[in-house]
Amino acid sequence: SHTMSEYVRMTDTERDQIDQDAQIFMRTCADAIHQLRTEAHKGVQSTQVKEHRTAVLDFIEDYLKRVCKLYSEQRAIRVKQVIDKKRL
Repeated sequence: SHTMSEYVRMTDTERDQIDQDAQIFMRTCADAIHQLRTEAHKGVQSTQVKEHRTAVLDFIEDYLKRVCKLYSEQRAIRVKQVIDKKRL
């Protein structure tokens, strides 16, 4: 039901803002994971609990790394398209 005239493309400024926000968000998440690692074992005596927390934080950190990689790949495609567009 949508026609092409109704379709609005994002501007480069909007894309740049999204990129900036995404980078800030990813950095914030990495900092939070680091802080959680620091706090995870304080006051915990059980080896099982320590191992569980470490495994959960490893999983979360790995997931964030995969998200960052995907973001970087998408960003590289956008940069390449901009460069190709300028060459034309």
